[in-house]
Amino acid sequence: MIVRIMGEGQWKLADSHFAELNKLDDELLDEMESGDGVGFRRTLSALLDAVRTLGAPLPDDALEPSALILPSPDATLEEVREMLSDDGLIPG
Repeated sequence: MIVRIMGEGQWKLADSHFAELNKLDDELLDEMESGDGVGFRRTLSALLDAVRTLGAPLPDDALEPSALILPSPDATLEEVREMLSDDGLIPG
């Protein structure tokens, strides 16, 4: 699966990492719903770090279709809220 972090680039991750990313996404959604700004920032950072750590970066000139598009590290709670579906940032 190809994951894009807005403003940074794309990473290729094995589908086996989906469950780990989805767990962090669920935590992020809970923190957003409760208005926990500190928790939101911590979990967003953990989610993006997981993508960077578990994935292999694609070259900057690669233009692969992204299965997931995640916000930039400095995105606000309101900006991320606009990106959400009912399932969070990661469907399923």
